[in-house]
Amino acid sequence: MSTRPKLDAATEAWSLFLGILFDERPPRVPAVAAEFDVSPMALKMLQGLEPGATLPMSALADRLFCDASNVTGMVDRLEARGLLERRDDPGDRRVKLITLTDEGAAVRERVLARLYEPPEAIARLSRADQRALRDLLRRAIGA
Repeated sequence: MSTRPKLDAATEAWSLFLGILFDERPPRVPAVAAEFDVSPMALKMLQGLEPGATLPMSALADRLFCDASNVTGMVDRLEARGLLERRDDPGDRRVKLITLTDEGAAVRERVLARLYEPPEAIARLSRADQRALRDLLRRAIGA
């Protein structure tokens, strides 16, 4: 008979959090990405780009924890759909800056609205429990 070691509170909390993220059916990020006909990484790219701001492709790759060549392909696809615009950096023409188009900003807003819908595990909690969970998570991230 195999027994699992007793988890400390922090490990158990993290385990439960991961359960919410990974056990949701269908999994949130791939499902939302499919709704918008983008890859999960492109979804993360849209999430990380603020409307009106520009970001070098290298910084975008760093944010996504991926190689710049992967970012180029995602930018190509999103640019072809009219969601992003690629510009030369006036200070260094070797650097490409990425910005959301107006349509891209609108899609980003819809993407975030879908991503931020709470999963059932949180939505079914009482309002008081939802506030308590929110407050604990704010403290955990130092907000």
